[in-house]
Amino acid sequence: MKTKLSFFSLSKKIGLLMLISLTSNHIFAQQEVQYSQYMFNMMAINPAYAGSRDVLSMTGLYRQQWVGIEGAPVTQSFTLDMPIKQEQMGVGLQAYHDQIGYFNNTGLYLSYAYKVSISASTTLSMGMQLGASNLVGNLAEVKRTLNNNDIDPAFKGTTSKWLPNVGAGLYLSNDKGYIGIAVPSLIRNPLRDYAGATDTAARAKQERHYFLMAGMAFPLNEMLVLKPSVLVKATKEATALDLNINLWIQDRLAVGASWRTNNRKFSSPFSNQNGDAIIGMLEVQANDQFRIGYSYDFMLNALQSAQKGTHEIMLRYEFGFRKSKIITPRYF
Repeated sequence: MKTKLSFFSLSKKIGLLMLISLTSNHIFAQQEVQYSQYMFNMMAINPAYAGSRDVLSMTGLYRQQWVGIEGAPVTQSFTLDMPIKQEQMGVGLQAYHDQIGYFNNTGLYLSYAYKVSISASTTLSMGMQLGASNLVGNLAEVKRTLNNNDIDPAFKGTTSKWLPNVGAGLYLSNDKGYIGIAVPSLIRNPLRDYAGATDTAARAKQERHYFLMAGMAFPLNEMLVLKPSVLVKATKEATALDLNINLWIQDRLAVGASWRTNNRKFSSPFSNQNGDAIIGMLEVQANDQFRIGYSYDFMLNALQSAQKGTHEIMLRYEFGFRKSKIITPRYF
């Protein structure tokens, strides 16, 4: 029952590139973890999604990006969420570990969502999350010269930075689709601490990332459901767009594809006409509680010949399933 309301061989250069990104005036690369199967893992990007599946739901995900490139990103994540207070509220937990070269980013966040009935079938969820991530860089391992004989003091030892943060989101859904917006990290934490305010590294900060998501479910007949969706990811300097389509067959098997762009200039998201990647997806609903998903990213950018694709595996288990539930939580 809900309250009513009207209306991301480079060999070991990646570690150095990460350091450069942390010590520059502006950060163009996306700092948030990237997922291809975001549409089945929305707790990872929008705290307002907590409790939206109306059961206790656990999702684990492993992502290995740009296979064949040493130091390329490897990500593991786990989310858990459930409804409480007669489905009027939702709570959740998100934990992740993201490794890029000599840098490790580990985070833990708690989420809370309050749900309001807009109509008999439409619900608006308002969510917040609170937690922290720990960014650790083993700078001593970064090779700056062929014989690694330089003595730059900036590359001594290990650097560690705690980044507490809060996030917020909205998620509007009904039996036909959803639309949502989220900012998982509202606080622009400084990424490096230096003495001397004139050092440009002292101004490197954690950027706010804005996510806009939407999707629909179109039953074609008794066996087939077509589910298009879109995700826009943006910072003040960059934007990326994922266009997706999935076809569910007898509620047990889904095949899908995505096209992703990745551009530095927010003003022209289609300037890279070939895009950044084409993604293939396969989802299997083994039974009413267990789902497994796999995606493969085929790169379209300059890294195409240097790597062997990106693999992502997702596992979900749900404690309970009710056939009477509307179509949207099952596909979204």
